[in-house]
Amino acid sequence: MASNNFHRSDSLIKLTERLRLYNQPLDSSSNNTNTHFQNQSPRIQECTANEVVSKEQELKSEFGTDPIANNSRRVKSNRAAVLVCLFEDQKGHLRVILTKRASTLSTHSGEVALPGGKVEEGDANDIETALREAEEEIGLDRSLVDVVAVLESFTNKKGITVVPVVGILWDRNTFKPVINTAEVAAIFDAPLEMFLKDENRREQELEYMGDEYVLHFFDHETENEKYIIWALTAGILIKAASIVYQRPPDFQERRPKFWNRSRQ
Repeated sequence: MASNNFHRSDSLIKLTERLRLYNQPLDSSSNNTNTHFQNQSPRIQECTANEVVSKEQELKSEFGTDPIANNSRRVKSNRAAVLVCLFEDQKGHLRVILTKRASTLSTHSGEVALPGGKVEEGDANDIETALREAEEEIGLDRSLVDVVAVLESFTNKKGITVVPVVGILWDRNTFKPVINTAEVAAIFDAPLEMFLKDENRREQELEYMGDEYVLHFFDHETENEKYIIWALTAGILIKAASIVYQRPPDFQERRPKFWNRSRQ
């Protein structure tokens, strides 16, 4: 648990308040996700009941049903959630927790990923999936994370829908990583803003079913280790950074159209 002497920065509190109001469609048939947000720390949650109801009505009117709807209505093997876990470093800069997948895994072995995985029986919603997977993979106690937003889903070429869940780790020092070596080879963090900059970035033009798009590759070095963040993980972090910093990236995205297939 966080120390009683730990001070939450004003900038991170303001960011949390803004992200809680992120314009993402809410579930019209289940309040599982809303219940989770209501259980977050009352010291941070400052929306009134009327504001929440008003926001829900507005979003339902605009979007209809929710892409993060009750998982019992989904094909669980085709749905996953990842945790975009943000914290401030000593200089007040936002950083995101990432992992390098174990080389023994059957898919995407050795690649950089956000903590997360597929929905399992018993997961109430995508938030629960992301928190459970982060706890299983890197030992991140879910009680240390304030979930503040659920972003639009992405769909990979195999048809897996991936839902990014944004959480705030208020005190990085309270997190003592316990790596599940069967799934994770390493854990590290990177500046969130780097995913909006044209520095240390490469790109590759590709084509899929007539759709020409660009994949972005971000090179990151920390503690004498070099990592490449690319493909869907890079796409999710570009989106998250754009929302957090309220500006587009310094480069053209040209995202693949199939990333949007699950949005109806």
